Amino acid sequence: MKHLRREYGQTTLSEDHLLRDPFEQFGAWFRDCMESGVPEPNAMVLSTVSATGQPSSRMVLLKEFNSDGFVFFTNYLSQKSQDIDTNPSVSLLFFWGQRERQVRLEGTAYKIAGEASDEYFYSRPPMSQAGAIASPQSQEIPDRDLLEKRFLALQSSGEPLMRPVHWGGYVVRPNYFEFWQGRENRLHDRFAYRLENEGWRIARLAP
Repeated sequence: MKHLRREYGQTTLSEDHLLRDPFEQFGAWFRDCMESGVPEPNAMVLSTVSATGQPSSRMVLLKEFNSDGFVFFTNYLSQKSQDIDTNPSVSLLFFWGQRERQVRLEGTAYKIAGEASDEYFYSRPPMSQAGAIASPQSQEIPDRDLLEKRFLALQSSGEPLMRPVHWGGYVVRPNYFEFWQGRENRLHDRFAYRLENEGWRIARLAP
């Protein structure tokens, strides 16, 4: 694996080119990914820490972002949700290799209102709704048959599917953003936005 190496150099990033608001800067980069055809640009790594101090990471999908924060949905009984219940400090990581860019965020996760979770749940395809109901996420199960039987029972019931109370959204409200642009010779461009009393302070970081 030591021979695996990629050189970066598509573009540069300087403070003169940064927007003062990190949410707007993220939006600009996200739109660039959409226009460039980056697959699943909303895929992000969510990292949490358990009550015993054990970190864990997993991929989730960003479903909304604005000046209030970054929203994703999950099972509230899952491992990630148990971690957030005891320690709501989380990090998010977006890596857009095709654009040689990365964005890292740190902040606090909060459950969103039930009405907002309802709105998203009922906008999902029926099979996705059934999948969310059928899966006891993060729990041990004897085999895959259990999931498939639950899923088929929901499909064949003819009853409208209701959002489980243990399924919904979180919003991550960041206090830190870091924007990374790959550069030649590993001398990458990195800029941090830190939330301070007077607003966001921008600083260049060594790569």
